Amino acid sequence: MKIYTRAGDAGQTSLFGGRRVGKDDPRVEAYGAVDELNAVLGLAVAQLGGEEPTELLLRLQEDLFRLGADLATPGDAGRAGESRVRVSDDLVEALERAIDRYDAELPPLRQFILPGGTVAGATLHVARTVARRAERCTVALAAREQVNPAALRYLNRLSDLLFVLARWVNHRAGVAEVPWGSPPWRGPDGGGAASARGGKGAGEAGAGEASAS
Repeated sequence: MKIYTRAGDAGQTSLFGGRRVGKDDPRVEAYGAVDELNAVLGLAVAQLGGEEPTELLLRLQEDLFRLGADLATPGDAGRAGESRVRVSDDLVEALERAIDRYDAELPPLRQFILPGGTVAGATLHVARTVARRAERCTVALAAREQVNPAALRYLNRLSDLLFVLARWVNHRAGVAEVPWGSPPWRGPDGGGAASARGGKGAGEAGAGEASAS
């Protein structure tokens, strides 16, 4: 397979079925966001080093190739559309089972938490936000063209699963969640971590507060 074809140098690309569209077409935006999500999951897999939930993430990457192909095939694709790969509700139900399984091992969530934790946990938080963006792009596409309803359900449930997995990875590593409204850089007097440490590093505290604004 040749890496470059020059066919897209004028800002257009081909959907399944052959129709040419601009690279900013809503359908391209949708499956492009799915591709980006797949890459972020690949980063999480690399960071996990084979530890759980690596196998699940690899299955999700396979699902996302299927989803990307589904979104890249418009309703007027002819024979290509008849044989296209589609996301099914079976995949959605598999996500729900995974959510229930991992969430059962977590403490109850009673308030918003700050994204972060371990490197893999933070990456999974990034992944869930990309999943939400992919969902928004797909909703925008569905307002203009026919979209497989299961694709929307899959993306909605996937972001929920990635949030649960981010929490689970951090919980397994013993990394405490930071509730929104009580960030660790604020000391007991509200003056920042520097005042809590006796005033050392005031410049660093100011920078931290500025970056959080």
